[in-house]
Amino acid sequence: MIKGTNFIGSTPSKEGTAQLFANNPANGEAFPESFSVATTSEIDDAVAKATQAFQVYKSIAPAKKADFLEAIADEIMALGDALVARACGESGLPEGRIQGERGRTCNQLKMFANLVREGSWVNATIDTAIPDRAPAPKPDLRKMEVAIGPVAIFGASNFPLAFSTAGGDTASALAAGNPVIVKAHESHLGTNEMVSQAILKAAQKTGMPEGVFSMVNGGIPVGQHLVKHPQIKAVGFTGSFRGGKALFDLANQRDEPIPVYAEMGSINPTFIFPNKLKESPADLGKAVAGSVSMGVGQFCTNPGLLVGIQSPELEAFSSALSQALADTAPSTMLNKGIAESYYANRKALLEEKGVTLSGNATSMGDNRGQGLTATVPASEFLKNTKLHEEIFGPFTLLVVCENGSEMKQVAQSLQGQLTGTLLATESDMIQNTETVDALSQKVGRILFNGMPTGVEVCPAMHHGGPFPASTNGKYTSVGTDAIYRFTRSICYQNWPDQMLPTELKAENPMGVWRKVNGELSK
Repeated sequence: MIKGTNFIGSTPSKEGTAQLFANNPANGEAFPESFSVATTSEIDDAVAKATQAFQVYKSIAPAKKADFLEAIADEIMALGDALVARACGESGLPEGRIQGERGRTCNQLKMFANLVREGSWVNATIDTAIPDRAPAPKPDLRKMEVAIGPVAIFGASNFPLAFSTAGGDTASALAAGNPVIVKAHESHLGTNEMVSQAILKAAQKTGMPEGVFSMVNGGIPVGQHLVKHPQIKAVGFTGSFRGGKALFDLANQRDEPIPVYAEMGSINPTFIFPNKLKESPADLGKAVAGSVSMGVGQFCTNPGLLVGIQSPELEAFSSALSQALADTAPSTMLNKGIAESYYANRKALLEEKGVTLSGNATSMGDNRGQGLTATVPASEFLKNTKLHEEIFGPFTLLVVCENGSEMKQVAQSLQGQLTGTLLATESDMIQNTETVDALSQKVGRILFNGMPTGVEVCPAMHHGGPFPASTNGKYTSVGTDAIYRFTRSICYQNWPDQMLPTELKAENPMGVWRKVNGELSK
């Protein structure tokens, strides 16, 4: 049952008078429940509970942490069709998409549970002592990753489950041994509360300390107070550049600056090379259109920029792309604000010098997003940085180059991106090595003959990129390495064996892989 409360630890709380309402973007109607905006005292209480919980949770046995993560997945599944219906109603996303996202959410939790049980993620590194080394003795040194403390997680608008309350940020932070405080996304208030209740139920069933998880509702002021709190040690965020950069700046103004791992979007450039185009330009145009319009263009990996060299084949590609987007029925976008921004930003770009519309640019006016493409000469694109900005929705801009040299210049002009895609033959790759290299320096993931929409959840995935795609391109928000955003390294020198963490003890009772005197060993 949805009550519209904050959860300060396991305690429902409604101290404030300010209220929020969730809306159905498909019809604009508000859901009946009102949601209490967290007060500063409620936020402070949540952080205090998390700080106290950290002293216990960071040292809980890995197997128990893993049990907790698996229990969260079980409780989410136990919510059944009610969770799917609410998430669909608050996001405008179809049932199949939400069911798939629920599966991904639970699989992420189980993936981190397996990681925690296995134990090698702590990167245990041991250099044993050489007491008789000359000219100075060598001490015994043992290093590993440990938790950092309470973490603030911001729910994402475009993934009400997989990047929100119990999404990858929360799963990885909990797996590392950190209590989590979630700030609910205002678009998914009911979904967020249902998942929060599932997490708290799992915490109770598995004996986790009070305060290991809290949730607060609210807008910008709530988020700001949370980030500024001196006991918060890191922030996870998925959303706009404006929102992520504001949190990043705020965190760096603190007396103790903290990391903000913000994934802030991308135009995900796709370079289309001549020999690949000759194979079947129309089919390629239709395939790209499917990626552009997938999820109404509301994926952070949406291919918002296409780059090719002028040719009859590129014209055929552009025509097929435009027609395929026009033939794709408009669908409800995540909320009214996103729909309005999509049409406003698209309109502004279409008014820039050299941009030529391909299709009908009429606004739907009812929160539905219609796909569209436009073209621009590379010479204009290179002069106008406004054309480099993301338009969140089913839109893509085709940059038409005169030759391969100009294509390389376009690659070199780009800012950091989450992904870059090469639609190419092997001969294209060989003939354009400098362009390929230029693109690889700009992105966190580079694809060969695929579409960037769709992010596999696995250890080899890197979902991040050079600024401004993310605030720290070294780290990923997807896959097992996401855990390292919420850890720090500590080295123990000459410690008694019985007082060392389990992973560093001489007998290696957990049997984890460790690097001992430069060699991997169990």
